Amino acid sequence: MRKLVYRNISVCILTKNAEETLKKTLDSIRLFDEIILIDTGSTDNTIELAQSYPNVTIFQKPFNGFGNLRNLAASLAKNDWILALDSDEVLSDFFEEVQTISLSPDYCYSFPRLNYYRGKQIKGCGWHPERVSRLYHKKYTSFSDAQVHESLNSKKIFPLNSPIFHTPYRSTQDFLQKMQHYSTLFAEQYAGIKKSSLFKALWKGAFSFFRSYLWKRGIFDGAEGIIISLYNANTTFYKYLKLSEINSKIENKNK
Repeated sequence: MRKLVYRNISVCILTKNAEETLKKTLDSIRLFDEIILIDTGSTDNTIELAQSYPNVTIFQKPFNGFGNLRNLAASLAKNDWILALDSDEVLSDFFEEVQTISLSPDYCYSFPRLNYYRGKQIKGCGWHPERVSRLYHKKYTSFSDAQVHESLNSKKIFPLNSPIFHTPYRSTQDFLQKMQHYSTLFAEQYAGIKKSSLFKALWKGAFSFFRSYLWKRGIFDGAEGIIISLYNANTTFYKYLKLSEINSKIENKNK
């Protein structure tokens, strides 16, 4: 029964400079027959590390949005059932649980995701509780084409119990790189669609800190709660500031 499960599901992963976390991810899914890995320009040892796993097939593609890349990965997989993972996520007791249920193709399946920073599980800042839908049948659903914060286009979701362990940030550099990347993607995605201004960026950033640190109880996560809440505030500020700048360029061009 287990071998049937492994053979009927393909794992799809997106990577870029993921050498610090990828080994734990690949070790946790080593029993799957097929892992599709799409790399968008790693300059570290990500590719070399992935090549050491015989069940991994690597494709190198330019980045054109998380949603588009996840759908591309699914299209390259031999199986219809797809498990989408990030390169900083570790699968836990999925195999044991999935054998106790009958997978239905018109459903997608969600996992509880436990988020860690500096070796500590974060239970505030909007990081907990969290569920992510990652297992699905590609002939029945797909990911949205969003540049960032993509999601599966399905309203029928079955919750699984086995968690995914997630370590999204390991250093200050990680925060800064993702803040730059995600704020730019947000601005490009909503250019000409959402309105923005310096005042809106300031207000949104301040509210984001309040929401993360107080309303979402980051205050109880100690120093980590402060760092994450400040990151959330700065990312929000810069994504709306960048959106304001792009909108101004569009307006000037149309005059």
